[in-house]
Amino acid sequence: MIRLALLRHGHTEWNRAGRIQGSSDIALDAEAVAELATWRLPPPWDAAELWSSPLARAAQTARIVGGRAPRTDPALTEMHWGTWEGRRGLDLLAEPGSGFRHIEDWGWDYRAPGGESPAELWARLRPWLDRLEGDAVAVCHIGVMRVLLARAHGWDFAGPAPFRIKRNRLYLLTLEGDALRAEPDPLRLIARTSAP
Repeated sequence: MIRLALLRHGHTEWNRAGRIQGSSDIALDAEAVAELATWRLPPPWDAAELWSSPLARAAQTARIVGGRAPRTDPALTEMHWGTWEGRRGLDLLAEPGSGFRHIEDWGWDYRAPGGESPAELWARLRPWLDRLEGDAVAVCHIGVMRVLLARAHGWDFAGPAPFRIKRNRLYLLTLEGDALRAEPDPLRLIARTSAP
């Protein structure tokens, strides 16, 4: 059995503006860097293998809270949002015929024009999971976390999600063979007593 802890990256200017980032490589903003410097991974996760998406916002978060350089893998890159990257979800919802909809109405095959579906994201995540050899922390993105948590909870992107993703929390999964299970409660990062 392998345990996997998922952590969402810190804020970027695009997050704060409500813009869809997807695979666009947007760095953390200064406020996020300062906030993340006050947190660290709790034991035993501070000794687990540290992975990250190659996108700057995730790799920066991993280095700050993990205190070391992470291994990166393209499989952990955020879901590609095609022509909607850089747009605001609220604007797309108000635009007649845009096709944009809330996550509760997605299903596994929903995709932005020129983008990637949750099913396609799962197809690139599964081989990475199969390569894990021990307990690991993966600093990644809300789309990646949604897909992994959806699989673990048996949720089909239809109706309310059985989880809510917050920052500065580890979402814990166990992987045994093909079975992916979610632990019920996330684990908080802990306060750092000195600068990283």
